[in-house]
Amino acid sequence: MILAGDIGGTNARLAYFQSSNGTLRLVSERIFPSRAHSDLGEIVRQFVNDSGNSPEVACFGIAGPVRNGRVETTNLPWIVDQSQLAQQMRLPSTWLINDLEANAWGIGALASQDLQTLHPGGSPATGNQAVIAPGTGLGEAGLYWDGKDKDHRIFACEGGHCDFAPLGDEQIELLRFLERRFGHVSYERILTGSGLVNVYEFLCANSASQDPPEYARQLDHPDPAAAISRAALAGTNPVASQALDLWISVYGAEAGNLALKIMATGGIFLGGGISPKILPRLTGPLFMKAFLDKGRMRSLLESIPVRVITNDKVGLLGAARYAAVNARAGPA
Repeated sequence: MILAGDIGGTNARLAYFQSSNGTLRLVSERIFPSRAHSDLGEIVRQFVNDSGNSPEVACFGIAGPVRNGRVETTNLPWIVDQSQLAQQMRLPSTWLINDLEANAWGIGALASQDLQTLHPGGSPATGNQAVIAPGTGLGEAGLYWDGKDKDHRIFACEGGHCDFAPLGDEQIELLRFLERRFGHVSYERILTGSGLVNVYEFLCANSASQDPPEYARQLDHPDPAAAISRAALAGTNPVASQALDLWISVYGAEAGNLALKIMATGGIFLGGGISPKILPRLTGPLFMKAFLDKGRMRSLLESIPVRVITNDKVGLLGAARYAAVNARAGPA
């Protein structure tokens, strides 16, 4: 029995999987609100005790840079240590990996119905791959292909914290607005749920509308990012629609940046909790226009497939797959 975790700044998903002949079967799953708990160990203990199951190996994908089996989470007040988790669970094989690393591992377990193609790219699509995932934070990871092995070699990075590079006057003004608020402005300040709120507030502050209180009420919602995106998709708020369009243009540009840096000729995968929810807008022209607009590198970008991951269990699948593969190599 494999215990897998996909630990984000908003939700912590835990699940049991059975592995047989390289195939993973989901046994049970539970979602915990991350901020309602003092640390990951508390969540794991509750899940294991309530289930009555005894896992043999465990792997947790967690948002933040994992170094030597330890992570100080970016969007949670947690410090998580792999060896401490192993002691608490009395398991010799327990791994802690970056959440986007887990997402990248999960790609190999996805079926065709778990992916929505935005751009087919060229043929054959071989080589490195990359995944970018906006949610509570902005995660990025790479999948290196050496041309020999069947599977890609997966590595995590913290590219979401790179400097935001604005394109055009409006994005330059957005950068100045965010600099006044945060100082350093990374892509994560925009390409997250809270980032969409930042973009919306920027546009409200600069809106020529005669009814700013009507737009400001969108921010009073318990989940303002969700309210803004819903209003944008429904066409009920022009500032929300403009905010989502600007957000998508920045998303496409950064996905193209990542594709160039990783030389991801095997494809770019769009993950995270936001991408599937705004799929009707992602399939429009703005994302791919920004993705392809790389000057002399446009023809290279045109050859790269772009797909949206629609299976919200990809992180869990990846953590379980990592555990199944690495358990054969012995204790962590």
